[in-house]
Amino acid sequence: MKKCFLQTSESLLDNTRIQYSNRLSILTQFVGLLLTLLLLNSCPVSATNGQDASIIRQVVHYQVPDLPVSKQDGTEHSFLQEIDDGRPVIMSFIFTTCSAICPMLGHTLMKVQSKLTEHQQTAHLVSITIDPENDTPTTLANYAKKLSAGPNWDFYTGTRDVSIQLQKAFNVYRGDKMNHASVILIRSKPGEPWIRLEGFINSDQVISEL
Repeated sequence: MKKCFLQTSESLLDNTRIQYSNRLSILTQFVGLLLTLLLLNSCPVSATNGQDASIIRQVVHYQVPDLPVSKQDGTEHSFLQEIDDGRPVIMSFIFTTCSAICPMLGHTLMKVQSKLTEHQQTAHLVSITIDPENDTPTTLANYAKKLSAGPNWDFYTGTRDVSIQLQKAFNVYRGDKMNHASVILIRSKPGEPWIRLEGFINSDQVISEL
């Protein structure tokens, strides 16, 4: 009887040890995986050009047409004269009813505007609507207020044909406004090539290109 009890106890003890060992092994694997993920997050992969791997950076020469555009204050202008006034240009394509990419771009450019002011730098922020049928100068003016746009941040509209020509000139035309990409275009001065950033862009990446 005692022998049977001892054998049963030893068997139970062995099973307990095996279960404990299995649980410890699973816990060790989990901790190892967690540490690996933390290490990867703390050491993000960079693209070969020094940018975050999630950003596509290109240096591009664009042939920009001289087209008539209207600003948010209702005044009409030559597009080339607007972007060739000597200031660095930071350009984006947006539409006011966008609920996905445009709010992200707007938030980034608000931070860019704030940092430029903080560092006493000047640049011309240019936002062009890809929905000119709905984005009138008045609509753009209200949109600019929501973004706290200052005097160096202008919003432009025009005819549908003008909008499409500008989108094609900067290779952002996707046929439908819902398909537009997150792109910011930067040029340090007239005659220089454009820096094209595409992806999840932050304000520091934009500022670093000026």
